[in-house]
Amino acid sequence: MALSRRLPLRLCPGPSLLVLLLFVRSCLIGAVNLKSSNQNPVVREFESVELSCIITDSQTNDPRIEWKKIQDDQTTYVFFDNKIQGHLAGRAELLGKTSLKILNVTRSDTASYRCEVVARNDHKEIDEIVIDLTVQVKPVTPVCRVPKAVPVGKSATLHCQENEGYPRPQYRWYRNDIPLPTDSKANPRFRNSSFVLNSETGTLVFSAVHKEDTGQYYCIATNEAGSASCEEQGMEVYDLNIGGIIGGVLVVLAVLVLITLGICCAYRRGYFINKQNGESYKNPGKPDGVNYIRTDDEGDFRHKSSFVI
Repeated sequence: MALSRRLPLRLCPGPSLLVLLLFVRSCLIGAVNLKSSNQNPVVREFESVELSCIITDSQTNDPRIEWKKIQDDQTTYVFFDNKIQGHLAGRAELLGKTSLKILNVTRSDTASYRCEVVARNDHKEIDEIVIDLTVQVKPVTPVCRVPKAVPVGKSATLHCQENEGYPRPQYRWYRNDIPLPTDSKANPRFRNSSFVLNSETGTLVFSAVHKEDTGQYYCIATNEAGSASCEEQGMEVYDLNIGGIIGGVLVVLAVLVLITLGICCAYRRGYFINKQNGESYKNPGKPDGVNYIRTDDEGDFRHKSSFVI
């Protein structure tokens, strides 16, 4: 019995298979695609930054490039019709074919930027990519408020505020050039103090000041772009003079008593009686049936008779 030999089947690419491969290859390559080396660039104010937009695949030699800025739900042109538009005119330029370079960035440049490419000769003609730009702003000199004098045992609050820095700064207070912790209880060095520091708001709150809290205070506001500090301000913690306070109260009471006695004596001696021509004025008696009417002339009276029935 003869055994049949099974020979391996070899497929050779014919004309139809080659056409299919070329078609698939043209579909994959004939589509515009974009990428970016950094979709979340961070830059400090007044520096330069590149918004990267790179064409990886395209069959179109001269695609149309557009850049748009998206900020506060509004979209405006940045690059259109082959020129820089809007507020970036004069301080931005196109790098290569598609990337955008912004010079001397400001805080208002913080936004999302969309790179759009239209390639008419590609099967997929349009692609876009969004770049989120963050501009960091250095803090300015913060405004500090420090009470000049506080009695022992009383509460006190020190304020430090800065509104220009971005991201929002963190605050640190110093006393006599020594940094203060966020909580005095957490550091044995400040066991004689009772304060809490809020690094987000910049407030330093003493629940009850002690003599050791007397000193020169200043605050530093810091973020990723830099820091700024306010001028030193002195706070004095003094003891209350209880004896002096009691003595002062007694003196005030004594003065009030003397004033009262003086007024009473003046009333008794008639200093507050209404006088005319140096003599006390009294209304004359009126006999029955006679009315006295005072005229306009001082001291002159007109007699008027009346009949009694």
